[in-house]
Amino acid sequence: MAEQKRLFLLDAYALIFRGYYALIKNPRINSKGMDTSAIMGFMNSLFDVIKREKPDHLAVCFDKDGSAERTELFPEYKANRDETPDAIKIAVPYIQKILKAMHIPCVEISGLEADDIIGTLAKQAEKEGYKVFMVTPDKDFGQLVSENIFMYRPARMGNGIEIWGIPEVQKRFGVERPEQVIDYLGMMGDASDNIPGFPGVGEKTAKKFIAEFGSVEGLLENTDKLKGKMKERVEEHAELGRISKQLATICVTCDVTFDAEDYELSAPDNEKVQEIFEELEFRRLREQFIKIFSGETEGTPTMVTSTETGKKQAEAAGSGQFTLFGNHGEEPATLEVVSSRKTIKDVPHVYQSVQGGMALELFLSNLMKQAKVCFDTETTSLNPIEAELVGIAFSWEAGKGFYLPFPEKREEADALIDKLRPFFASTGIEKVGQNLKYDIKVLRKYGVEVKGPLFDTMLAHYLINPDMRHNMDVLSETYLNYTPVSITELIGKKGKNQLSMREVDLDKQTEYAVEDADVTLQLARHFEKELKEAETMKLFREIEIPLLRVLADMELEGINLDQEFLKGLSGQLDKDIASLEKKIYEEAGETFNIGSPKQLGEILFDKLKLVHKPKKTKTGQYSTAEDVLSYLAKDHQIIRDVLEYRGLTKLKSTYVDALPSQVEERTGRVHTDYMQTVAATGRLSSNNPNLQNIPIRTERGREVRKAFIPRDEDHVLLAADYSQIELRIIAALSDEDTMIEAFRKGEDIHASTASKVFNVPLEEVTREQRANAKTVNFGIIYGVSAFGLSNQTDLNRTEAKELIDTYYKTYPKLRKYMADQVDFAREHGYVQTVLGRRRYLKDINGSNAVVRGAAERNAINAPIQGSAADIIKIAMIDIHRKLEEGGFKTKMLLQVHDELVFDVYKPELEKVSDLIKESMESAYTLKVPLDVEIGVGSNWLEAH
Repeated sequence: MAEQKRLFLLDAYALIFRGYYALIKNPRINSKGMDTSAIMGFMNSLFDVIKREKPDHLAVCFDKDGSAERTELFPEYKANRDETPDAIKIAVPYIQKILKAMHIPCVEISGLEADDIIGTLAKQAEKEGYKVFMVTPDKDFGQLVSENIFMYRPARMGNGIEIWGIPEVQKRFGVERPEQVIDYLGMMGDASDNIPGFPGVGEKTAKKFIAEFGSVEGLLENTDKLKGKMKERVEEHAELGRISKQLATICVTCDVTFDAEDYELSAPDNEKVQEIFEELEFRRLREQFIKIFSGETEGTPTMVTSTETGKKQAEAAGSGQFTLFGNHGEEPATLEVVSSRKTIKDVPHVYQSVQGGMALELFLSNLMKQAKVCFDTETTSLNPIEAELVGIAFSWEAGKGFYLPFPEKREEADALIDKLRPFFASTGIEKVGQNLKYDIKVLRKYGVEVKGPLFDTMLAHYLINPDMRHNMDVLSETYLNYTPVSITELIGKKGKNQLSMREVDLDKQTEYAVEDADVTLQLARHFEKELKEAETMKLFREIEIPLLRVLADMELEGINLDQEFLKGLSGQLDKDIASLEKKIYEEAGETFNIGSPKQLGEILFDKLKLVHKPKKTKTGQYSTAEDVLSYLAKDHQIIRDVLEYRGLTKLKSTYVDALPSQVEERTGRVHTDYMQTVAATGRLSSNNPNLQNIPIRTERGREVRKAFIPRDEDHVLLAADYSQIELRIIAALSDEDTMIEAFRKGEDIHASTASKVFNVPLEEVTREQRANAKTVNFGIIYGVSAFGLSNQTDLNRTEAKELIDTYYKTYPKLRKYMADQVDFAREHGYVQTVLGRRRYLKDINGSNAVVRGAAERNAINAPIQGSAADIIKIAMIDIHRKLEEGGFKTKMLLQVHDELVFDVYKPELEKVSDLIKESMESAYTLKVPLDVEIGVGSNWLEAH
């Protein structure tokens, strides 16, 4: 018996929106400034379906001009929707272009929604003996499910795909037959589509009515069985209920015909698809496309599903070599990589390896005559503390370069590095590189200081386009239209079979390494022009480049860790967690997995019924996200305990138990890696371990800081912290006289604000008034709303609104500054810090209010956060220079937000404290004095 053919119908807009919003906090921006998140999100969903399910037939259905019929019936239908974000408007034509090149039909009919097209096609294909899968996260499709029609809900947020058949629909909606989903939606309405339903009927009531009366009509015929308010509401809104049912009904008789031949998955136009991906700068998607359509993916579908139907489908799907397009077990054709980009094979180049003797002398003599040289180290490890040199590549002319392989024996390697020492020590030769901090740290192990001017292409590009990725391959493809040789071609993929660079053939090493240096040199020439045009060259030369050296020193220095203390703290946390667990189980009346959002949601909202209408996730389970629980915490002890439990378990796993494993064997210290090119605001981020996220609002969180200790008994830790730097910057930039005056007088700014806003003398300000003023002071630059403020304080929404209005009346110049920033961004497309660091805001004139609102908030806070980042960077450079010039033994170890931490040699304490305070307070002159608080102690907590 022939296997039943399967048709997959994709709900385009549902998947496009989902992909876009999944990346909303970290959008994918390419070098042309285009937000490609929506296209990427949709393509990921499409490829996932093709890869997992190997469908015979597939089509993508689009909405066009909304539903004429529904709007005629109910003009308010979908009228509540925000304008479509511009990134999605731009995405759709690209997606349709890609689908056309892949020979996948796009089905759209003016006046019809994708739901109706999918409904009609699904029912037609079912009659022709197909199994149909409707690929959508939209629950409304439940009404179409039958023996052979399924909902296929894509994977999301770590949850696997779900396939809903009849049993799942029955369980999810409390219905006997899937068609009753229409009645369920008609009764309770659907806020996202503006379908009204019956007022006061929620999910539970709708399920109850379905069980009792079967349908909307059944309910309306039996209103005599209802009581009180509910009876009145249902009778009064009977017509609205009927209309809601009609609006929720997916049409299955549209003017569209299932075409088996057209919908059959066939070989794509390989060249065209790759061309579009190249234009969009989709490197990974292109690789995925080639793999999928060359049949390089796993044979068995990797369904991850929690549903009964899904498990049966997975078992029935079978296995075997993945062969698309019905080529019956033949080997699939391998797709060639097609690209307009050049590679090492297309471009004439002269890359030479230099090994000893006359050749080396000649090379060194030429090297010392250059004004600008790009160099790149090849090593045995990505960790610079344990990395050994395998070779160094040099280039000073496009298309040409040299490679010096290094012997494995340390004394021989040292002899070769000695010959290069004059080059690295030369203050007249500019050194170019990509991520030079790494090379500088590796060379330091060999006793080499890299002197002279530096040009780092990664840092340069970060200033040019902070939202894009900055790795060399991406930069090369984007700016030079050239694809460099991939490291995996040399050493293989990660895993036990991966080679060390030492094991690679010398010719290959040479080609690979010199190409990197050559490409980086060409990028530097390109970026020099762009930095000048954007007027950020000064910021690059005077802040980012000098800071690179400072960070290299800090990272190599590392910090001492008291591992015994952490062991003890881990034991205490175990006890705290166990007692919280016990308390939560008592409050819940049963034991359950507190770490499972599903089980926790059921306890809080089904069993304990803490909320009348709990928020749900897209998969239909109760949301127990941090923001949801924080909002409820003040009213419920169990939620406060759950939040504390989460905090402690995270603290234990992320820091207390993880930190000892991050101590370097060679140094016995922890060496965090400071990233200069991650945060678009200009702030540094810390990695391996991330020391900037240690929670310090809780007592246990603060205790982690006790584990960071001085080098030895001759040293103490010193922490220097800018006091309220962001508020001082706001006051200065907005020229807000009353705020500036308060800072100049050294007043407590929160008490001063409270005194003015609540109109009471400074000495009569209560603790609560000060706390509320503090929340507004810090929240105002992030666009805090009355709703947000009422969540963070004990004020209700009306009081919160009054407080915000009064705040703006008290500080009128602040409000004007905020409006001016938004206007500047609208006109120029960016905002900037006191040092001219730019934050580009492409959505500032967007049509979607939510997206535009986020850009407006960034327009206000980016210059403030960014200026604070600039100022502490200036201070770090100045302190580092003074410590070096003064021959001090004291070392700068950490930067965490507005704080710097030092290992201070005890005899230097007084001198160094004054030096640090003076440097930090005079780093930048504002209309408001900068104030620095200094603490000293035998651990970081004591010093803070």
